[in-house]
This record gives sequence, C-alpha cells and structure tokens, in this order.
Amino acid sequence: MEQNDEPRYVISIAARILGTQTYTLRYYERIGLIEPKRSQGNIRLYSDRDIDLLRRVRTLVEDMGVNLAGVEVILRLVQRMGEMQDRMAKLESEVERLGGK
Repeated sequence: MEQNDEPRYVISIAARILGTQTYTLRYYERIGLIEPKRSQGNIRLYSDRDIDLLRRVRTLVEDMGVNLAGVEVILRLVQRMGEMQDRMAKLESEVERLGGK
C-alpha cells in the first residue's frame, strides 16, 4: 500500500483539514463520491489520497459552481483518462520493445 493510500485520519480530522463539516463528508460517502476505509470498529479513516480527492470536489463545487452530479461525471472522466494514459504508455512500450519505433 502506498504512503498516500494509508488510512490515517478520522472523519473529524479530515473535516478540519478540508475546512468542512463531518456531515458533508458523510453525505459525499452516501452519494458515492468517496469511499473511506473502515477500521475494525467501523470508524471511517481517510487517506491523503482521499483528502486530495475531496479537495478537488470542493474546488469543483465552490470555485467552479459544478453540482455534485457534474462532479461525479468529471471525476469518472478523469479516472478513465488516467487509465487510458496508462494503457497507452504500456502499448507504446510494447511497440518500442518489438522494434516498431
């Protein structure tokens, strides 16, 4: 597990870092924007990656005026683009390995 994926912040600390309320984070989880890990005691734990994602959500909503449905679409598109870039890089490496370049 990468360092930034390690669950480390309880919801109150995550909310404080983000400058938001805990109920906002619970709502984002309920609608599927974020999936924090859970401790054995079922306590939500947020990673640095989760915090970064939530900062992007806040920027889209507060600074750009995107509604939450739009945020969900944007996040899915960004994820898909990243996956496609990874796939393209692998294909380019394979072509290069086979002597096509």
